[in-house]
Amino acid sequence: MTARLKPSDLLSIGEIARRTGLSVSAIRFYEDKRLIEPVRSGGNQRRFLRSDIRRLSFILIAQRLGLSLTEIEAELAKLPQGRTPTASDWEAISAAIRARLDVRIAELTRTRDRLDGCIGCGCLSLTHCAIWNPEDRLGAEGPGARKLLD
Repeated sequence: MTARLKPSDLLSIGEIARRTGLSVSAIRFYEDKRLIEPVRSGGNQRRFLRSDIRRLSFILIAQRLGLSLTEIEAELAKLPQGRTPTASDWEAISAAIRARLDVRIAELTRTRDRLDGCIGCGCLSLTHCAIWNPEDRLGAEGPGARKLLD
């Protein structure tokens, strides 16, 4: 970090836990995954930047949206270290995630709509289903939920 930090710029792991609602062990887990990087005090204690509150909040939101830790790591790598991300920093990440979410939403909508149709016919059999899978044609295309996820 290039700028000299004031003690008020840094938070203990307990303070970060309180502010984010995460357990200390969860914060250490994210640290081990290098999603956040604390600085060390003179007594070798972890201290976190106030901006790490936003990073941890982003991690929680991204996980709820279905992003993997690898995807989250890639997005967080785009943020600056040593300073609070700006609105344009977050907008760039938001744009990248938005595209993935649009694909996921379309997939979930398609699955929901097709699942309703399948359950609605009442046969509950993909082998004998005249609507979705007559004569088990989908079985020749390979394993998995072919009709719902393609």
